[in-house]
Amino acid sequence: MAVRAVRGAVQLERDEAGHMGEQVRALLTAILERNGLTDEDLISIWFTATPDLHSDYPAAAARGIGLADVPLICAQELDIEGAMPRVVRVLAHIETDRTRSEIAHVYLGAAAALRKDIAQ
Repeated sequence: MAVRAVRGAVQLERDEAGHMGEQVRALLTAILERNGLTDEDLISIWFTATPDLHSDYPAAAARGIGLADVPLICAQELDIEGAMPRVVRVLAHIETDRTRSEIAHVYLGAAAALRKDIAQ
């Protein structure tokens, strides 16, 4: 079994806690489903949010889908001029038998434009 990283992102329509929770839960669920993962396969998850998001911690959504014992951390993205607004990014470290090329990185909605090279 190897340690791998899975990337993902979602752009929020608005900065509201309920909306953020809904969108981050959808992103995490898609990452788990597309990679055939369970919470037991997760080592840790890093969340970043653009500086224009203030309503909640993205990690709160992970707790809401039952990821109670997975180490989580949130950080702020760099404030780069012209960057896509209202984006939550995920970097999940996992244990899997999949090769790097078999990992499904998940970019939902408009966030797919961020990494056209790896978005699946």
